[in-house]
Amino acid sequence: MKPDFSDLKNKVCILTGGAGVLGKSMVEALASAGVKIAILDLNGEAAENLADKIAGDYGVEAIGLGANVLDKLSLHAAKETIIERFGRIDILVNAAGGNSPGATTKIEQIDPGKSDNLSEGFFGLDIESFKKVFDLNFTGTLLPTMIFSDIMVERGRGVILNISSMNAFRPLTKIPAYSAAKSSVNNFTQWLAVHFGKTGVRVNAIAPGFFLTHQNRFLLTDEKTGELTPRGKKIIASTPVGKFGQPDDLKGTLLFLLSDISSFVNGVVLPVDGGYSAYGGV
Repeated sequence: MKPDFSDLKNKVCILTGGAGVLGKSMVEALASAGVKIAILDLNGEAAENLADKIAGDYGVEAIGLGANVLDKLSLHAAKETIIERFGRIDILVNAAGGNSPGATTKIEQIDPGKSDNLSEGFFGLDIESFKKVFDLNFTGTLLPTMIFSDIMVERGRGVILNISSMNAFRPLTKIPAYSAAKSSVNNFTQWLAVHFGKTGVRVNAIAPGFFLTHQNRFLLTDEKTGELTPRGKKIIASTPVGKFGQPDDLKGTLLFLLSDISSFVNGVVLPVDGGYSAYGGV
């Protein structure tokens, strides 16, 4: 039996990072349920083009706006446009995020016998890159929530969905900034769910496992051959289903957590990881 997400029809959703690989798939899922969508992305042109395509393909109202999730003025300007167009906000999906080579170590572990490699590990991290990755993933969730959710609280209903990561539960080697930020997203999700508990606004998160995106492709595949790197092979070996996730694999969980079907689900971080979190390695 096909799940009934009819309660989502004509709801108004803001989705940050909407022009990214996973964001596009989530936009499609929302459009398929008849949701009116405001696609926010740092690349305003990409957001506008996606909105035009979605409106044409699904017959829903959609707008694309250039916005910086770390800039209050940018977010307030987007909010004014959205309210002018749609009149309200029902749903916020915080999907903006990403990693950076500058916040990534070259080695997984420090070898005590090779003191000359310290700069390739923790001690070689660029602190500015670290801050940028942390801010993008955590503050880039916190700030849009602060700007957009007051309308939902005042109306006494709404849903906030954050996009976390399995790195929040089991931090991966090489990417300390991303792992720390997503762990903070988990904690913030639970904190806010309690804080908003009596307002009628639910707060949950999805923790994707390993999906190939623009941000992690350089770590998981060889750019010259297209073959998996040793790290990519380790991840597949640790994922019971034996493959990376596809963007469409998030659609069902997304609609479930946004729909009234999950009206008593609040403060959870739901893994979508092909069994990665259940596997002990043996």
